[in-house]
Amino acid sequence: MATTKPSSTSDLVRELRQHFNLSQERFAAQLGVSFKTVNRWENGHSTPSPMALKLIKDQLLQMGVSGKALLNQYFPEMELGDDL
Repeated sequence: MATTKPSSTSDLVRELRQHFNLSQERFAAQLGVSFKTVNRWENGHSTPSPMALKLIKDQLLQMGVSGKALLNQYFPEMELGDDL
């Protein structure tokens, strides 16, 4: 049986938040959004806005190589330039 790899924004947000060992509340505060917003992203009820995606990418940059690997895992079609 083939293993399916996660490919949704909700999984990326959850994995990033867990990497930094943050609650949804603390992660939301770091991004300048509400707890409810992060909760809705993680549950797939909404997706991050372009501005929020930029903030998430900034968090991925803090992770260095592993952040780029995560981004590539979830969004393989995305071009990974210097600005990530």
